[in-house]
Amino acid sequence: MDLDHSACYRAICARDARFDGRFFTAVKTTRVYCRPVCPARTPRSENVIFYPSAAAAQGAGFHPCLLCRPETAPNMGAWRGTSNTVSRALAMIELGALDEAGVDALASRLGMGERQLRRLFHQHLGASPVTVAQTHRFLLAKQLIHETRLPMAEVAFAAGFGSIRRFNETFLTLFGRAPGELRNASRPNVSAGPHGEIDLLLRYHPPYDWPATLAFLRRRAIPGIEIVTADRYARSVQLDGVQGTVVVQPTDGNALRATVRFPKLSALPTIIARLRRVFDLAADPVAIAAHLAKDPVLAALVEARPGLRVPGAWDGFELAMRAVLGQQITVTAAVGLAGRLVATHGERLTEPDGDLTHVFPRPEALALADLTSLGMPRSRAATLSAVAAAIIADPHLFDATSGLDDAVRRLRSIRGVGEWTAQYIALRQLREPDAFPAADIGLMRALATQEGRGYSAAELLDRASTWRPWRAYAAQHLWASA
Repeated sequence: MDLDHSACYRAICARDARFDGRFFTAVKTTRVYCRPVCPARTPRSENVIFYPSAAAAQGAGFHPCLLCRPETAPNMGAWRGTSNTVSRALAMIELGALDEAGVDALASRLGMGERQLRRLFHQHLGASPVTVAQTHRFLLAKQLIHETRLPMAEVAFAAGFGSIRRFNETFLTLFGRAPGELRNASRPNVSAGPHGEIDLLLRYHPPYDWPATLAFLRRRAIPGIEIVTADRYARSVQLDGVQGTVVVQPTDGNALRATVRFPKLSALPTIIARLRRVFDLAADPVAIAAHLAKDPVLAALVEARPGLRVPGAWDGFELAMRAVLGQQITVTAAVGLAGRLVATHGERLTEPDGDLTHVFPRPEALALADLTSLGMPRSRAATLSAVAAAIIADPHLFDATSGLDDAVRRLRSIRGVGEWTAQYIALRQLREPDAFPAADIGLMRALATQEGRGYSAAELLDRASTWRPWRAYAAQHLWASA
């Protein structure tokens, strides 16, 4: 990606926070790379190079600044809006795709060749997929060193390093010192313990409408696995058969504080990636608002709720089951059905935490179960069973591996999954910013209230054409207005 040198230099001279996370400044004389808001003295223009990503700067031989800490930059990425394929690939890398297999397997899941994927990464990020994954792992380790008191061995495994030796070698190469030397040694280290408790910050680009996000999640909270209070979201989680809990609440400095209690430290990168998806922390609210505000109706809604996000999903299968349960009934009724589903077929937490008592049922528990006893039409119970069977057959069914149209077609091939359900899954799980469930009664009523005229699904879809490529955010504004 080409970056205009003069424009970037003006941004770092002004320490303009709008560009934080959009590019990184590498200083040739010190071999350090910084955020645009770095408080250090601004280097001379001829001594800097601008890179579209931290991975590109690190791949070129620069190391992160200890003053502005590039690992704390909001994760926006200069590629956003320019390559949906790179966006999907990055999401999969954050979820550990390159820990399981190589770049060729990642490319295959995205429906392209390895060479083409590498070309797209170099074009939009200035670095290879492997370099991006390695940089992500290193910056997470650096964040844990600064923000926690975990022993270095636990930092290494929590950040996804396969060995302590590799962890030490990486820091020695980049900083010329052991990782422990980056931390103030005046306080003792504190192990995560048997429950694996870790506190860390998840940063975003402001503004962020936290009350609206919390209200959305509160209305849909499933008893037994989620608790939403005045300023806090908590839920039970299960990964690879291991149980735990997460708690998220706001804090200062354009960040959310996450408390993760999970015995398997190496799962932390996946947990962070999922939490970032749930709270839509990679969005660029300023750019989205500027586009939607061109519509007179949405302009007023955007002004009323700056920083509105599209809450995502913790797990694709869970979200799909929620969506099917919500077909043609109210949100409240759907939550009631989901609560009965969890109480009947979910696994109990081995160590309940207050009202967090269960984890969501596994597909294997629902594929052959008689779900009609929960009080729903036989056709809907059959669809739930079909969704469970589909993900057992294809564990990557709810991965964002293709474009919106292909994803909707794939989801609609499941018996009983219609256009509304497929679009809703694409909106919240696949993180498709242009997904739009036009048949949603709430959307039609909300727009009718704003404009004083009724809309059919087809008319709403036509009306939404000018909102592309951010129709999901337009939908969220309409839902919030109701």
